[in-house]
Amino acid sequence: MNVSLTDDLSAFVAEQLADGYNNQSEVVRDGLRLLRARNHKLRNLRVAIDAGDADIEAGRSKPLTDALLRDIAKRGRARAQVRKSRKI
Repeated sequence: MNVSLTDDLSAFVAEQLADGYNNQSEVVRDGLRLLRARNHKLRNLRVAIDAGDADIEAGRSKPLTDALLRDIAKRGRARAQVRKSRKI
């Protein structure tokens, strides 16, 4: 496989080599792994959005009110406190 890079990307690859990569192929492979991971996350996000849209259409949702936001924040603080206490 032969890949052509812009001058800017070639300079970035050179920087990565100076920062510890052993060769250009490692830089490209790592970049492709990151792209694959990002695409996987985007697919999962789209699935979650579609599920949320379906819930809204089916009436399985609540309006976002100040009271609901306060409740969400309260539960979030409680979860954070539990996680924090587990680390001690």
